Amino acid sequence: MTSLTAIFRNSHEKPDEEESDKLLQLYWNRAELKKEFDELRDEQFNLKDRIKHYEGVAARAQQKLDFLEQLLLDPDSIYNVIIYYQLRYLNRSCQSKLENFAEQLKQQREQKQNSQKLRTWNEDRAREAAAVEIKVGEKRMQVQLLEDRLQAEQHRLSTMSGLFHFFRHRSLTASLHSIAESIAVAQHEEQALLLRYDEIRNREPPETEGLAIPTKRLINFMILAFAQQLYLHFSEDDLADMAKEAGEKSVGARNYGSKQECDKIIARVKKRCDSLNKSTELADILQKRAKLIADNAQFRSEDDAVPVSSSVSTVFAIGAGGVKRQMDADLLGEKYWDLDNILSR
Repeated sequence: MTSLTAIFRNSHEKPDEEESDKLLQLYWNRAELKKEFDELRDEQFNLKDRIKHYEGVAARAQQKLDFLEQLLLDPDSIYNVIIYYQLRYLNRSCQSKLENFAEQLKQQREQKQNSQKLRTWNEDRAREAAAVEIKVGEKRMQVQLLEDRLQAEQHRLSTMSGLFHFFRHRSLTASLHSIAESIAVAQHEEQALLLRYDEIRNREPPETEGLAIPTKRLINFMILAFAQQLYLHFSEDDLADMAKEAGEKSVGARNYGSKQECDKIIARVKKRCDSLNKSTELADILQKRAKLIADNAQFRSEDDAVPVSSSVSTVFAIGAGGVKRQMDADLLGEKYWDLDNILSR
């Protein structure tokens, strides 16, 4: 009876285990589905937020377009719109010139630094290779001498006869084995030196390194000097400030006056732009101004490459005879031409 009970109990336990496994599998499948559902829901929310963002961008762009259309429909506002975009272009042009100037300076410094580093690396590599090459020559000479000695001993052994050959044969044979082993060792050492020589000659050059803080500061002084040059060049008739304002504000924020006044502004902008690149002593002026800026520059810490804006807020107008005048204009602090993002850090 006991055996029958055991048999029936075992027969019922197996289906229970299978059912338990199925339930467990369903549980894990449900958990995975819930996880995937949560991820899809989060993705849906993110997409909805992005749609709202782009809808807002499109709506603001449409508002600007509608406002611009209204301005262009008004005869009194047309010329103000033209002046606004002329000044905005001037602001972007100055920013572009500063960016190109900064990039050129950075590339020149990096090229000079990396060229010097590569030249030193090549000199060290050539010196190391030459030392190994000398050792290879010495090792080959050693092998040649040992081979000559081996040949002489072999000849000596072959010419012996009689009792002399009988008594000296064993010692000469040992000597021949010793010389042969020395040749093998020397040849092995020569091969190792040749591998070392090839490794030195095929060595990859060092990776380029970033500019050091002192070098970045020198670059920034030159960028600030050029920014002051642009400011001085366009400061006549307040063009520099007007261009900065146009770069920050929207169209229609300022009234530039009547058609005649707008025509004068356009003429001044064109005149100043045409004369911008005609200076023949610009490089010398920038060097002198950069030194004056460096003499007054202060930094928050030794690791900062960008000076405190208030310490470089003096604009130096330099002529053939030196500094002609000074004026206060915090170009860095007031973010003229996006200077803060152009300077090296």
